Amino acid sequence: MPTTRYARSGGVNIAYQVVGTGPFDLLWVPGWVSNLEMSWEVPEYARFLTRLASFSRLILFDKRGTGLSDAVPIENLPDLDQRMDDVRAVLEAAGSTTAAILGASEGGNLSILFAATYPERVRALVLAATFVKRVWSPDYPWAPTPEEREQERVMLEREWSGDMGLADLAPGAVGDPALMRRIATFFRRRASPGAAVALNRMNTEIDTRSLLPALTAPTLVLCRRDDHGVSAEESRWIADQIPHARYVELPGDDHLPWLGDVDGLLDEVEVFLTGVRRGPDPDRRLATVLFTDIVGSTEKAAELGDRAWHELLEKHNAVVRRELDRFGGLEVDTAGDGFFATFDGPARAVRCACAVAEAVRALGLATRAGVHTGEVELVDGTVRGIAVHIGARIAAEAGPGEVLTSSTVKDLVAGSGLRFRERGAAQLKGVPGTWQNYLVEP
Repeated sequence: MPTTRYARSGGVNIAYQVVGTGPFDLLWVPGWVSNLEMSWEVPEYARFLTRLASFSRLILFDKRGTGLSDAVPIENLPDLDQRMDDVRAVLEAAGSTTAAILGASEGGNLSILFAATYPERVRALVLAATFVKRVWSPDYPWAPTPEEREQERVMLEREWSGDMGLADLAPGAVGDPALMRRIATFFRRRASPGAAVALNRMNTEIDTRSLLPALTAPTLVLCRRDDHGVSAEESRWIADQIPHARYVELPGDDHLPWLGDVDGLLDEVEVFLTGVRRGPDPDRRLATVLFTDIVGSTEKAAELGDRAWHELLEKHNAVVRRELDRFGGLEVDTAGDGFFATFDGPARAVRCACAVAEAVRALGLATRAGVHTGEVELVDGTVRGIAVHIGARIAAEAGPGEVLTSSTVKDLVAGSGLRFRERGAAQLKGVPGTWQNYLVEP
């Protein structure tokens, strides 16, 4: 968790954070409401911010009245001018004289106003899923009607304890109830129901169309083709009003930039701001990997026949998943009769492997398992790296009912009560060097 600091702006404390040590400053201006510290507790949002900080010195802040910044009376919420003063105070507190600005949704309007007012302080401007007017008029036909905005406010007040209409902001998450709950909790911790509704009403009055021709900073306008909140036609119109702006239309329908194809969006941001299309860095972390498979599965399948074997395999899979859930394991892959899972602690992985071996005996099966702890890379939902190969090779060395571990695992679980017996050194196929394996005793 980055350190949260406070900048003083007109008698109000504005929470901000600085992350990364890149060659230029980048100010992230979120839409609607935010919460600095909660952002790092939502994996999808944390990954988005980490990627931004990988090529910049990233500056984050909560607008007054939201998140960790001072609360203000609902009837006295700040207008764009006051919020612009807050941005200036944060940049000065962070020691930033010039910065690139990335604004999303309603945050794009604040970014536009700041860039037009202080052109000498803005080296580049990126607008993602941004609108410049939030109520319909004949010359801005893409915005909701006043009646639709009022219906939205009624829904927010009624549903702030539920899903609060997130299906429109994050349609890609609709099929993932756990993710939807995470996002809803995130929004509730960003602002109170009254503040959310009042901010929605204030946003309805925003109109920054007249500022677009005055922008002088290099500008990138991004939009997802099927965004439910901002239409592609609307975004193209905005880009046409900004001198020499670049417009990029991306596939997808999520309005929130930290959901959906995040890497595709951030690739465009990075290449625009740095000139280099580097792609995402792998997410490296320490993890314990567990591999299990059924000993003699081919012979067992031939003995039982396809139907009976399939039924037995389903029971085996249910047992393994039950133990993974019990010990906090994350199933990564299932192939045939084997499982690959990760754990955040080696002792839990070892105990899970032992529990699986014990439980499947009642099914007339025997498993072998291998456990190793090392650095892995997380890329597009996959887990890879040399630690994965080592764990798989150790599992291959195990016999029926056995759980083998590397010496790394044995050393890390000292004092846990687990007992090991030295199995001897082995040359693991495809892995350099000789590896000392240990058998976990019952």
